[in-house]
Amino acid sequence: MSADIKLPKDWKWVKLGDVCEKMSNGANAKQSDEKIGLPISRIETIWNETIDLDRVKYIAENDKDFVEKYALKKNDILFSHINSDIHLGKTAIYKGIPKTLIHGINLLLIRLNKEASPDFFNYQLKHKRKKGEFINIAQKSVNQSSINQPKLKNLDFVLPPLSTQQSIVSKIEELFSELDNGIANLKTAQLQLKTYRQSVLKWTFEGKLTNKKVKEGELPKGWKEVNFGELFSESPQNGLYKPSTEYGSGTPIIRIDSFYDGIVLSDHEYKKVKLTKDEIIRYQINIGDILINRVNSMPYLGKCGIVKHLKEKTVFESNIMKISVDKVIVFPEYLSMYLSSKKGLSELRKNAKQAVNQASINQTDVSNVLVPLPKIDEQKQIVQEIESRLSVADKMEESITQSLQQAEALRQSILKNAFEGKLI
Repeated sequence: MSADIKLPKDWKWVKLGDVCEKMSNGANAKQSDEKIGLPISRIETIWNETIDLDRVKYIAENDKDFVEKYALKKNDILFSHINSDIHLGKTAIYKGIPKTLIHGINLLLIRLNKEASPDFFNYQLKHKRKKGEFINIAQKSVNQSSINQPKLKNLDFVLPPLSTQQSIVSKIEELFSELDNGIANLKTAQLQLKTYRQSVLKWTFEGKLTNKKVKEGELPKGWKEVNFGELFSESPQNGLYKPSTEYGSGTPIIRIDSFYDGIVLSDHEYKKVKLTKDEIIRYQINIGDILINRVNSMPYLGKCGIVKHLKEKTVFESNIMKISVDKVIVFPEYLSMYLSSKKGLSELRKNAKQAVNQASINQTDVSNVLVPLPKIDEQKQIVQEIESRLSVADKMEESITQSLQQAEALRQSILKNAFEGKLI
């Protein structure tokens, strides 16, 4: 890598190990949620690349030698060296708050010598993570990857004079501050669009979109409230379980990350799995099927999508429930839109079973969901009206998404220029 970039004359290439005063694993101590004793870091503590004090635990250990060995010092960098691929290599700098924070297991401590600015090297670590350098040197195993210290110490970093490092950090932070303000405005607009979308859905399923004079709290004339189960054309079905180690090639399989705004997309890059003909036949999905996320953490539980497009035979995984409805009495798009509204989602979750880190709904829960139902011609009219109103919002949201992606690309461009000596 270093041979490809010409650095300013007073810069040099170093290995991370050359500027490390200390690199070490953390303490393996018994932890508690009770805020008694000393706080200790965990993988989750740096989830957002800062020290999140709401995601520490506490230990009773307070022996002087133990604290001296494992207490973080100001400007220590914590590095996530064992994690899922998406989080591997995340970092955060300890800025001295709280006064004592114990370095916990499964995060690597990087303490730099006086030649190196912690902020300057932390930005380099962030840049390397985004470029995929950590994934490239990681050892892979089921559901997580890891980087050992020798490999990390052997990575190339640029080292300008300390005063230059500090000037670059100031410029990066100035540019990032402007960028973050723009991103915050985009996310505010994105949230406003989501609020608008829910307002349209709420208005619709109260019957007010096609019946202007409906009374508050009442359904329009000709509407009725039915149990979802009355609309099934066959019994709901839970999906296929296959260990992640069997994924690779074969038949596309829809997973819980395949839903986007209530539609199962044709151009999504689905995982694939080797299946028998009987498995394909048993778990195949069809146009018009409604898929419901039946097991997940609460923010995602009940998320649903309607199958609108399929390029080839496709199956669905075990955390998803497939619903096929009687299309003579109910329009699938109408149901999908209702289940995506706050009211529909609340109905889906009302009898959810809670467990550690996740919740679930079963076929009975889904069957008992109350659905406001007009005649099928009015259902189709409602879908057209909703799509008309939301099409502009969809285009705006697509534009915002593209702008957010461009902002992230700009962030990486700033870092690239910084470490090639082109920022100041």
